[in-house]
Amino acid sequence: MPYSPLLVKPFRDELTSIGFVELLTADDVDRTMKEAATGMTLVAFNSVQGSAAGVARPGVRLALEGGSKRPDRLLTVFDEQDLEATQQMRSYFPDIPPSHPSFALFKDGELVYFVPRHRIEGRNAQILATDLEAAFNEFGQ
Repeated sequence: MPYSPLLVKPFRDELTSIGFVELLTADDVDRTMKEAATGMTLVAFNSVQGSAAGVARPGVRLALEGGSKRPDRLLTVFDEQDLEATQQMRSYFPDIPPSHPSFALFKDGELVYFVPRHRIEGRNAQILATDLEAAFNEFGQ
């Protein structure tokens, strides 16, 4: 069951304030993923879970500030909130179990890198940022 929109607004804003575009419906996801057929696209699966606040959102912010290469597109779906959009985004990589928070990196429309929750929990934001920056550098133009 989704949380109150008032509760999650600051969590949404934390990503949109650094350039992420929220996808709220399955149609939003499909339309945007068609546009993502070229270049590098990072998808953040946002969450109210503690590691999202302590590691995932701060870590992706650091990665985007520090790296020489950045994704062409920054997209986000909010797990536990925008259920239809989250399910549709997961359909783009059905072999990977649901995980939130998490990050999916696409290159020319193909999933090339995935960070599940178990690689976020128990770590710190800087370590996650370093991992994401390395993926941006490996798969970026």
